[in-house]
Amino acid sequence: MTMEQLIQELKEHLIEELNLEDITPEDIDAEAPLFGEGLGLDSIDALEIILILEKNYGVRLANSAEAKPVFYSVKTLAEYVMQNRK
Repeated sequence: MTMEQLIQELKEHLIEELNLEDITPEDIDAEAPLFGEGLGLDSIDALEIILILEKNYGVRLANSAEAKPVFYSVKTLAEYVMQNRK
């Protein structure tokens, strides 16, 4: 799977799992922040993202300290998955 395919797939998972109504994958900028100004996600959404990574990619975060840079954007999520996928 290429990085572009993974980014597209992650966007689809985020929309589906987080119930982001009226948002399409094309609406999500891969480099925009997921939390705060970007998509405006919250801590509950972060837990859902952890589940998406574990369930779909076999990727588990070693500790919560590494989550912030990994969860910055769809692109940083995709990079982490590519490096740590089982």
